[in-house]
Amino acid sequence: MLINPLDGLMQALANPLNPSSDFDLNPDFVLPEGRRLRPAGVLVPILATPEGSMVLLTKRSSALKHHPGQIAFPGGKQEETDKSVTDAALREAQEEIGLAPSNVEVLGIVPSHETVSSFQITPVVGRVLNPFEPIPEPGEVDEVFTVPLAHVLQPGNYRVEARYWQGTLRKYYTVPFGPYYIWGATARILRSLAEAAEPL
Repeated sequence: MLINPLDGLMQALANPLNPSSDFDLNPDFVLPEGRRLRPAGVLVPILATPEGSMVLLTKRSSALKHHPGQIAFPGGKQEETDKSVTDAALREAQEEIGLAPSNVEVLGIVPSHETVSSFQITPVVGRVLNPFEPIPEPGEVDEVFTVPLAHVLQPGNYRVEARYWQGTLRKYYTVPFGPYYIWGATARILRSLAEAAEPL
């Protein structure tokens, strides 16, 4: 049955989801014991537009130490001043794209995702209440753009690709859209929502 993408998202958030990692498609990879993960929060911002519900994403600066030039959600590591990963996600979204926390309604939280760079990311899904003009943070964000929510909630739009990482061929999800190559942790988090959503 065809449903509204936003309803599909709410259905996904209501369903039990499992934590994910950058190693999901690579069962032979052995994670190091005693590894320490740094907590981080990212915001999955949903915008209402005349063209329908959209997911807002960023293209990270190529000068960054972690994941330069990649497509990502606004967000970052949890600081001591943050009371929770939700606070971290909202604070970082304001710093990176100028989205005020008061302009976000938190819809739900997705189980954490472990990255190859030793971050434990908690995705916070939020609806942007009022129109706003993104202001990319210089040196952090090269571009802010949107992708239709319906596109990322369709499991058929995802592909599994591979590249060598530290001498080993590693598989990962991608969900390309136009000129944007969405892959890695961002694609894996969106894939979790797509798997849990009602078919669109």
